Amino acid sequence: MKKTFLALALTLGVAGAAQAQSARFGVKAGASLTSYTGKDVSADNKFGFNGGLVANFGIADIVSIQPELLYSMKGAKTEGNFFGTNVKYKETLHYIDVPVLAHVNAGGLFFEAGPQIGFLVAARGAADANGQSGSGDIKDNFKTVDFGYAAGLGYQLENGPGIGLRYNGGFTDIYKGNNGDYKTRNSAFQLYLTYMFGGK
Repeated sequence: MKKTFLALALTLGVAGAAQAQSARFGVKAGASLTSYTGKDVSADNKFGFNGGLVANFGIADIVSIQPELLYSMKGAKTEGNFFGTNVKYKETLHYIDVPVLAHVNAGGLFFEAGPQIGFLVAARGAADANGQSGSGDIKDNFKTVDFGYAAGLGYQLENGPGIGLRYNGGFTDIYKGNNGDYKTRNSAFQLYLTYMFGGK
């Protein structure tokens, strides 16, 4: 709870400091290609969804701060042969992500980068072996807070639609009880559309 409060306070503080300049608000949604990364981690990509709310506060002619509140679907899948049985396994993780990004804007083209904190709200695992399938809640296997970063680029009209491509990576191990030498981190490419309101 304290970490959640701190993240929200940081977002509001950044917004408050920047509001002397232009302010825009909007929505975004898109598709994600996610997996896991780390030492000796072997996982395949899976598709997911991302979307949420965006605020953009100009602090200079070409620089702005953009806090967001997003739902992000992450996870990975794998397939292998175990004792003569072909097994497919998939983990789907549901996060509320709060990135706070610095934007450099050049005639509509933008570059973005900054820190992000994610809060795990649900996690499910699904397995299929020889046509027999099953799924279940696996949230207890994962840490509830994920610290990471985001960086990307795109094109955004001052008032109206835009498009962006972002990479979202993790700094911290997502699993509980992992050996410190074998961290498993979230990895996600996110392609999204935006619509912004409040431009001059």
